[in-house]
Amino acid sequence: MSQALVKVLDKEYVVNKAAASIIGVISFVALTAAGAYIRIPLPFTPVPITLQTFFVILAGAMLGKKLGLISQFSYLLVGIFGLPVFTGGLYGFARLMGPTGGYLLGFILAAYVVGTLLGNEQEHCFVKIVGSMFLGLLVLFATGTIWLSVLLHISLAQAFMLGVLPFIAGDVVKLMAAATIYQGIQKQSRAIFTN
Repeated sequence: MSQALVKVLDKEYVVNKAAASIIGVISFVALTAAGAYIRIPLPFTPVPITLQTFFVILAGAMLGKKLGLISQFSYLLVGIFGLPVFTGGLYGFARLMGPTGGYLLGFILAAYVVGTLLGNEQEHCFVKIVGSMFLGLLVLFATGTIWLSVLLHISLAQAFMLGVLPFIAGDVVKLMAAATIYQGIQKQSRAIFTN
């Protein structure tokens, strides 16, 4: 049985890594779903503002590349197979064919990219954390923009105006919040979730 010794507030705890991994994945599935319910529709774009990107990049950072990917893939599966976890309380495979489908697939890639860039090291400087999360968001926005362009039969520039530009300021705030949270707990999360 794989275990980790984790120090929290000057107390040490022995943690079963397999159980912690399952709890971590389930937690980020639930958090990503909750983020979909915190939704602000915009009248000029089919893509709403949500809190999901915050949880996606945090999943990659905290859980690492493998578990981060699994958490976001699991989130998609849960929504595809009938639980109302997508934006607006929607569900089903058809959501992947809608305007936000590229972003949903981008969740998986973004979590993997963030986890890969942060690697298995126990501690990172704030600049590396921010940079890794920023690149994860770039991947997420790239998949969303490409899909929006294909679906709506518009240019990539037009898709960028609809699917990225309105969200930049908010996502910078979410990125900085996620990076700050992760920096404070990175040693513990790395000890629990990565090898």
